[in-house]
Amino acid sequence: MLDLGLLGFTQPWLLLAGLALPALWLLLRVTPPAPRRIAFPPFLFLLGLVSREQTPARTPWWLLLLRLAIAALLILALAGPVLNPAPRLGGSGPLLLVLDDGWGAAKRWNQRLAVARDLLQQAERENRPVLLLRTAPTTDGVRLEWRTARAALEELPGWQPRPWPVDREAARGALADAGVKTATVVWLADGLAETPAARAEAERLGEALRRLGVVRVRADAPADLPATLRLGEPGATRLDVELAAVPAESPRSFEVLAMGPNGESLARQPVALPPGEGKAAASLDLPADLRNRIARLELAPSQGVGGTFLLDERWRRRTVGLVGPAGRTEDQPLLAEFYFIDKALRPFAEIREGAITDLLGQPLSLLVMADSGRLDPQEREKLEGWIAGGGVLLRFAGPKLAASGDDLVPVPLRAGDRMLGGALSWSEPLGLAPFPAASPFAGLPVPAEVRVSRQVLAEPGPELARATLASLADGTPLVTGTRRGKGWLILIHTTANTSWTSLPLSGLFVQMLERVLALGQGAGGALRSPLEPNEVLDAFGRLGDPRGTLPAIPPDAFASTLPGPLHPPGLYAPLGRKEAATELARSALNVQRAIPALLPLTAGATGTVVEPYARAAERELGPWLVLAALLLALVDLVVALALRGLLPSRVLGRAAGTAAVLLLLALPAAAQESGPGGSTGDDSRIVDLIREMRLAYVLTGKADIDQESEAGLKGLTRVLAQRTSVEAADPWPVDVAKDDLALFPLLYWPIPPDHADLSPETIERIESYLAQGGMILFDTRDGASLLPGQEGGGPGEQRLAQILRDIDLPPLIPVPADHVLTRSFYLLQDFPGRWTGQQVWVDQAAPGINDGVSSVIIGANEWAGAWAEDDNGEPLYPVVPGGETQREMARRFGVNLVMYALTGNYKTDQVHVPALLERLGQ
Repeated sequence: MLDLGLLGFTQPWLLLAGLALPALWLLLRVTPPAPRRIAFPPFLFLLGLVSREQTPARTPWWLLLLRLAIAALLILALAGPVLNPAPRLGGSGPLLLVLDDGWGAAKRWNQRLAVARDLLQQAERENRPVLLLRTAPTTDGVRLEWRTARAALEELPGWQPRPWPVDREAARGALADAGVKTATVVWLADGLAETPAARAEAERLGEALRRLGVVRVRADAPADLPATLRLGEPGATRLDVELAAVPAESPRSFEVLAMGPNGESLARQPVALPPGEGKAAASLDLPADLRNRIARLELAPSQGVGGTFLLDERWRRRTVGLVGPAGRTEDQPLLAEFYFIDKALRPFAEIREGAITDLLGQPLSLLVMADSGRLDPQEREKLEGWIAGGGVLLRFAGPKLAASGDDLVPVPLRAGDRMLGGALSWSEPLGLAPFPAASPFAGLPVPAEVRVSRQVLAEPGPELARATLASLADGTPLVTGTRRGKGWLILIHTTANTSWTSLPLSGLFVQMLERVLALGQGAGGALRSPLEPNEVLDAFGRLGDPRGTLPAIPPDAFASTLPGPLHPPGLYAPLGRKEAATELARSALNVQRAIPALLPLTAGATGTVVEPYARAAERELGPWLVLAALLLALVDLVVALALRGLLPSRVLGRAAGTAAVLLLLALPAAAQESGPGGSTGDDSRIVDLIREMRLAYVLTGKADIDQESEAGLKGLTRVLAQRTSVEAADPWPVDVAKDDLALFPLLYWPIPPDHADLSPETIERIESYLAQGGMILFDTRDGASLLPGQEGGGPGEQRLAQILRDIDLPPLIPVPADHVLTRSFYLLQDFPGRWTGQQVWVDQAAPGINDGVSSVIIGANEWAGAWAEDDNGEPLYPVVPGGETQREMARRFGVNLVMYALTGNYKTDQVHVPALLERLGQ
């Protein structure tokens, strides 16, 4: 390839054909043009004997230049001109492409692919083989692979980052094993190291690469490197969030989004990183019921898997109900039955007190009953139904239970109680035996100082051994429990205070209650079986099904397992129960375990200057030069026909006159062009708007919102052109106070919280537009700050209510399931945008008005943000929580919306087709 700076040629040897241009000049110069053909009537022949008709002996010089220009353009096109070509690889040997494709590369992955494509294309031009070294390991480790440049280019679209850290030490070993002596090295680095040891591995890899030849390193600037998100210790009252990033010179702003199991947005918290800072903290202080619904936390804008944190049972604050009147521990707290239970559970659970009926009406994980007599039949029936549905009932024994004969217990009990120790007893208080392996308390250490002096005994039976969860040193059961439906019924055969035992004074009491609480609804209990992946995260933070067969993680090793190719980050379920695992029963393995720190890879770590990824795109000029040559050839053809007299002069005159008129018409139109946001009142602009259908958006005076609206409708226009027969021109900005609204079938109107008031004249214009069949989509854009089904609305919705108060509209209703908007093109059940989960409203128009078509649609999902695209068709804003799947559904809603605005109730009218056909047949 010939590189001339901004211009390069892939086939420079074809430029030698330019040496033939002088010869072509001489050949065309000495070759006369074809003779002119004229009419030959005899009379004119006689009259013209004196004068002689002459034709030029040589081609005119301006025509020679035209034809030489055509030849020169074709020569240049065949030489493969490239604007802003990628620099030559330099050096010798194959191209060694080292690609860091771990979690840190996901944020700007498309940019890495673009640079890799330029390098591979350059290698193909230079006829060099390619060595590909991807540093993120797979199940087969890290391997150095030989490729042809063409094969690598074909594979390039399928390359994906991997959601775990890179292993540069293994990459260095693979390079040494391959025995490469010389190569041209380009290292597409992620710019990060997770530990000082990983940074040292990067230095050793850089040294190994420099021994092969010149090394070029690409990496992002510190401000563009991904940030990570992690949570504080489980069990805390609040969710403490820590954001970490490589310090940068400019400030950075993020938002922490709390997402529910179905993708609903539950909360959002802004977080800012000041210049030069690498850490920031925030807290999510939510009610327990709402906090327990959080399935994942995400950073916006998206940072990939490093900015995604999955929550499991450890971070859910369970709710515990204590049966009895409130405040019963105030008089003599150390003697109260619930004092020690309250102290043990309150640090990691929400405590609620009350009667059984009141407590069962609330969401509970655990219900605790101290010593009590026989239960009321109605209360017992409710308790049994609650346990069967997945609840856990923990009971403590005592004198009342021993005397009542209540049979809501795991095993039958003997009447009375057993006394251990005392003046009238030969026995001594007993300690606890080690917990059985199948018990929820398995693995807990048994303190020697714990003693039980009194207990309620169980009746011997065949099921007693299976139901025993803990026993005394002599083998008598201390804790029994059985499954009842989906829940548990557990009895501790001694009191909850210190009157019968010293157990409540020990740390073992707290640990046992914590294990019992873990058996609550959605909790998988203590890990007692190996875990296999149920859903795994990709490098972009999206959950999906695991691919292939991956080994299970032993239960005692899960807490220390680091994410990798054998154990990718995601949600893990007990082995053999993958299909039955619920959203809350799974354990989360987050990539943050393998990222204790974020260290930048500077020139000191790589051994050479680090270049940024950003550069102007390479453009091939060959097709444009061929097009220019073709146009000039058409001009040459017209000129040649004119010189030969085969093109009548009147045709030439008309063509020239038409071109002049069109040019004169274009000049005033260009002078009157006001650009985006200009007035459409001019007649020429009205004609232009009528000629082509356009979507329109209402100007709000907020530059960022207006830009988002324009980009969103441009993206929707492209989707319409690809999928439907609607061919719309570029969207148009509208000032509702000045412009003619009747020119547009649909208006997209974003409503910020500080939207300006509307004048009475503007309100009349809007009412007239709606009465004439126009349609407006009001978007309050505050769906991310609302909870699903939240009443009262956000600030944008409240402002919209004030605006619509003065506009005469039919009643508003939620979109019915059979509304035409759900099936005007696609079949839809909901209408997500950049956010989802919020209700969409339409006006309930009378059948006789506008054919019953709704003229107003209201929502809060920020649809323009989901539709918005740049000039290359790439999305501009992240879509949460559903990612690209949700963006696709938002685009489908946009298509349905436009088709509904253009066709009205056409889909509903189709139901009358059979009757109409039958009538026509008669």
